[in-house]
Amino acid sequence: MKDRRTVDELSIQELEEILRVRKRQTRLDRLRQLDKEAEGNTLDPLAPKAAGPEMPPLPTDYRHFRDSGATAQYRAHALDEPAAEEENLPTRQPRQIRWDWLRDKSLLVIELAVLAGLIIVLLGSLATLRQINEETSQAQQAQLPTLTPTPIIAVVLPGGHTPPDSPGGPVPEEIPAHLRDVVGAITPLPMPTPGPEHAIRIQIPAIGVDAPTVEGDDWEALKQGAGHHVGSANPGESGNCIISAHNDIFGEIFRDLPDLDLGDDILVYTISQVYHYAVTQKRIIEPTEVNVMQDTSSPVLTLISCYPYGIDTHRIVVIGELQP
Repeated sequence: MKDRRTVDELSIQELEEILRVRKRQTRLDRLRQLDKEAEGNTLDPLAPKAAGPEMPPLPTDYRHFRDSGATAQYRAHALDEPAAEEENLPTRQPRQIRWDWLRDKSLLVIELAVLAGLIIVLLGSLATLRQINEETSQAQQAQLPTLTPTPIIAVVLPGGHTPPDSPGGPVPEEIPAHLRDVVGAITPLPMPTPGPEHAIRIQIPAIGVDAPTVEGDDWEALKQGAGHHVGSANPGESGNCIISAHNDIFGEIFRDLPDLDLGDDILVYTISQVYHYAVTQKRIIEPTEVNVMQDTSSPVLTLISCYPYGIDTHRIVVIGELQP
């Protein structure tokens, strides 16, 4: 196929090749012409030979494009002679270490390691707390139906998180200032002997509660399960039956108490019978609002626990009415 490129599109090598081919073709044409003249002068070898065709001039158009195009900087040189461009290339400097970048990256790695360590410690603490609660819950289940309770002092709502052997006496931060002088004069009520109508078990199907119930709602009693407030009505009797439990320690029995809805069932067991209550109220109150423990004329059940989970600055109270 014939090459239709223009002269300025050809490289130096291609132009040199074209020139070589043309010279070769010219020599061949000249030899052919000489052969023809020799054949015509065979009779007179001394006759002067006719002048042959003149040699065409060599092309010089390519010189106009030597400083332009892709081969503008090309110059022929010997193989052992370095090109001028290579001689003028700057020497490559070795890459320097960026110490500031290395320092920043090292600090970032250290910070990530510290954060990972804190997360591991936090997860370990949560796992330990969960394990303690599970072990306490299992121990409570094994102790159904009842255990021997201890006396209590009813000044604030039960379910506090301050143990009685803490500095300052029993739950001092939960006792209002105007009642602290009265606390010392209160004589603990004697613990009654558990009878057939005392609560021994509580179930709340809506939140998965199934725990033993003991007489008393002080620190030691609530370690064993839910506590029935001494002096309040027994299950099924006319009056206020008060049962409390912890929400984040000792089995987390009432942890999901805030999730109860109106109408949910609560079952309280005695030795002889099961009593059904339906939720009618749910309130968040201060620990000193002891009026929720007052007696009532109708048979009601009052459940008490700390609120919110893990903070325990208030109390959640759920009230249910006895169902026929």
